[in-house]
Parts: sequence; C-alpha cells; structure tokens
Amino acid sequence: MSTQMDDFTRILIQQGIVGNSQVEEARQLARSGNKSVAEALIQLGYATGEDVMRAIARERRLPFVNLKEVEIPLSVIELVPESVARENCVLPLAEEEDGTLKIIMSDPDDMETLDKLRFILDRRIEVVLAPREAILEAINRYYGQNDAESHDSILQEFTDTAIDFTETIEEGTQTIEEEEVDENSAPIVRLVHLIITEAVQLRASDIHIEPFEDRIRVRYRIDGVLVERDTIPRRLHGAVLSRIKILARMDIAERRRPQDGRIKLTAADKELDLRVSVLPTNHGQAVVMRILDKENIRVGLRQLGMAEDTLQTFRQLIRRPNGIILVTGPTGSGKTTTLYAALNELNRPDRKIITAEDPVEYYLPGINQVEVKHDIGLDFARIIRAMLRQAPNIILVGEMRDTETAEMGIQASLTGHLVFSTLHTNDAPSAITRMVDMGVPSYLVASSVIAVLAQRLVRVVCSKCKQPFTPSEAVLQLAGISPEQAREATFFKGKGCSHCQKTGYRGRLGIFELMLLTPRIREMAYRNAPTQEVRNTAIQEGMRTMFEDGVMKAMQGITTLEEVFRVAKREAD
Repeated sequence: MSTQMDDFTRILIQQGIVGNSQVEEARQLARSGNKSVAEALIQLGYATGEDVMRAIARERRLPFVNLKEVEIPLSVIELVPESVARENCVLPLAEEEDGTLKIIMSDPDDMETLDKLRFILDRRIEVVLAPREAILEAINRYYGQNDAESHDSILQEFTDTAIDFTETIEEGTQTIEEEEVDENSAPIVRLVHLIITEAVQLRASDIHIEPFEDRIRVRYRIDGVLVERDTIPRRLHGAVLSRIKILARMDIAERRRPQDGRIKLTAADKELDLRVSVLPTNHGQAVVMRILDKENIRVGLRQLGMAEDTLQTFRQLIRRPNGIILVTGPTGSGKTTTLYAALNELNRPDRKIITAEDPVEYYLPGINQVEVKHDIGLDFARIIRAMLRQAPNIILVGEMRDTETAEMGIQASLTGHLVFSTLHTNDAPSAITRMVDMGVPSYLVASSVIAVLAQRLVRVVCSKCKQPFTPSEAVLQLAGISPEQAREATFFKGKGCSHCQKTGYRGRLGIFELMLLTPRIREMAYRNAPTQEVRNTAIQEGMRTMFEDGVMKAMQGITTLEEVFRVAKREAD
C-alpha cells in the first residue's frame, strides 16, 4: 500500500469518518477485488464519495469542488466536447486568463487521461477534484442528456414518436400488435431503453409492465415499495413486448404460456443482468424485469445492518466446520444478499464452495455455481448428491423446498460440510416446525441445524433531508418504548428531497433475529415442541426479535417506527 494512500486514510481516521478496522477491511476488499482503497471504502458504505474525495484533495493539496453549489458558464462547458467529457468522466470548471483550463476529475493519478486532455485541448490543465458520481450527474445536466427537466417530457417525446410510428403502420392496414416488430425500430428501442435506464438511475430492483384495457402501466420497485411512473398508450403494448422478448431471446409468437429469459446490457454506465418473466393475463402479457446489479452482491456482512453482537455471533457461526445455517424470510427480504455476503467472507483459495441455485442470479468469482434445470431432471437433491463427490467444504442450497432436498442437505452437514440454505418462514423459530412438516425426522433437524437467521428489509432515513422527530405517545407505546428510553433515543424522519425522490427514505438495511440451537432448543426440536414454546425459550435465552431489532434501529435514527411496523410484527407479551 502506497504512502500516499496511507496519508489519505489517515486523514479520514483523524476526522472520525472511519476507524482502523474499517480501513483494513477496505484494503482487503481492494486487494481481492482489483480496486482502489477509496472505491472499497465507498462500496462498503464506510465513507461517502464526497468524504473520500475531500480527504484525497487535502492530502494532495488540490482544490475540491461541490458541483451542486457551483454554476459553470456555458462558454466554459463548450471548451470540452461532450464525447471527451463522457469518455473520460471529466468536466471543465473555469478558464484562467492565461488560457489554463481547470478540469474536474475524480482520480488525480490518472496521468493517461491528463496527457490525453492536454493533447486534445492543446491547453495547460489544472486538476480540481470531485466524486465520480457528481461529475457524471453534472455531465448529464450540462450536456443535456438524461436531463430531468423532466422524465415526463422525455417520455412524451419517445411516446409521441412511437405513436407516429404505429400510425404509419396502421395506415398500411397493419397494427403494431399484429406484426413482429423489427428489433431495430428506433422509437420502440429508445422507449424500452429509456424505461430500463430510468429504473437503474432510480435504484429500482424490479420493472413491472402491466397491460390493462385502456393503457399499459409501468411501475418500479424502489427500496421495496412499488412506485407508478408512466402510462404507455395501449397500442404500443405489442411493440414494447416484442422488443423485450427479442432482448431476452424469448419466443415472440408464444402468447399463451409463461416465459422466462435474461437480458444482458449496459445502462447508466453499469453492466446489468435482467431476469425477465412474461405472464399471460386477461388483457395481454405482463412483464416483470428483475434488475440484477453486480454491485449489490459485493457487500460485506457489516453492510447488511446487523447489530454488532449479532454480527460477531454470525461470523463465528459461518466459520464452523459443519452444520446447517438457515436464512428465512419472504421473497424480497434480502436472503440471497445475506448468503452471498457470507460466501464472500468465506471465499478463500483454501476452501471449495459449491452452490445449487434456481436460478443463478449473480455470478461469484471463485465459487462453483450450479443452476437447477428441472426439464432435464437436474433438481436440488440431484445436484447435492453430485456435489458431495466434488469434496466441497461449504455448500449453498438455494432453497429447501421438499423432503428430499432437506434430507440431502442434512446428510451433507452430518458428513462434515457447512451447509447454507433458505426457507420461506415468517420468523426463526418457525423454521424448525417447517422442516418437520416437510417430512424431515425431528431428530435429524435437532442434530444438524446450528442456527436460524430470520430477516426483513426496512428503508433507511434519507441522509440529505433527515431531521429530528418526536413520535407520538401512542406510537411509542405501540412500539413498547418507555418514556425514559424515548428521552435517550434519537428519532429522525426524512422531510423529502430530490435525493430520495421526496419519499424521505433512501436505501435499505436488514432487521434480524438470530436463533442459536442451544441444548434446550435442540431438545425442544427433538420432541417437536410448538413454535411459540420454541420462540419463548429463544427469547429467554437472549434472542432479539426482528421487531426489537427494528425498534432499536429506529431509536438510533437509522429508520422510522412506521417502517418497522410495516415489515415486522410485535409479539404478544
């Protein structure tokens, strides 16, 4: 590690933004992921792009600029062609009297770009620093592309063009729905690309395109909540659907059966995988595109939102040589992200890790991933049977959904393997009963499962517009917070700003309950005790429930009590 980088991290430590352990974790991620320590700190969430860039600027004695607080004259913007600005992620800031051009960059060590700019612009260059994301946003603002004057006007432009397109075809006695749309038809290509690009920019996890009698509704799922964005004219349904099917390599002519596919593309400077599902409805085929952003799985366990004591216990559990660790929760509760974070932490050259997934959503370097293919009989149980002959240390089974899969997973754990898997249950204690209900003998459950982690996702209060907030007495009472606890708590609520699309929330974190199978709970599992009895015993032995974990995060100002009520329930006393 260079001295300069040590200086840069020392500044962040002196300012109290990061700690020594966080810097060391970032360095390890940087080494394993072929990236800089600065990028790793931002990715891990320990520092913002602005924090890092200000520290680097101070260390290098270079000026820093907050692009939201300056207005760059158009005459200066015109000095650098748009193609040069976009290709190199730079922006002109000012022109000095001697002709020197101040250029905003995010990497002061990028000598190749500096030399290229000096050659192209034929000027002396002075470097000013700003975060990469801020530069990209400013490039879009000043050069006019993706300008959100607004999204509605852009969409209207595309839609108007697309309507003209359809009317032209109708004049030729064919409606757009009746013909297979050429994948190169410019208006439809641009419209579909706009929908996907905007979803990525808004950090959506899903795009829902739903046909109704008189319109097509487009909704994005942002931070777990569906938001309606656009209405597309009904006549464009066939054209949009055909374009998506072409991208996903689906059968355009098939309209009666559900279809699944994948799209690989680059949008908003990100390489994305989209998992596409088409479902016939009474008004036509509905489409859901799940956006799989590779950045989402490069998270460490610390970024999931676990309380420090839960995190340390979980880290000890995943280093056990054998046993089953179950992660439970409904669809969309972040189970896959948690499991991948655990695998990322365990992924070392001296360990062999094999996964069985349906489907493989994210590709993890250094891990053997196998996709379930039911059409050729390659199901979970068969994969587990085969993978045991590959001598793995750690096995991930995407889901224990039947007796055979569960029993194979248990046999793997009893023969010296660490097994991770998921179950669809509402809480941690229910997982024991669920496995017994699936037909697994209770003595096998008791002897193999070492822990169950249940989780949900809550939205995080927006850091840009959060402000102190005092919940009502009724809400505090509902959350089980005493007046003394309320006085010591720090409640925040988002006012709503452009950073969070006026919602008051930006991003999500997990709330967790971790149940260890202690001797008492193993005995209860062996005799198939009721779930409520298991839960009561786990709480007596120190398990923090998801609701309590959520309330604790609300009292720390991370989320709100309303969010906790929305995703978790308080157990009866």
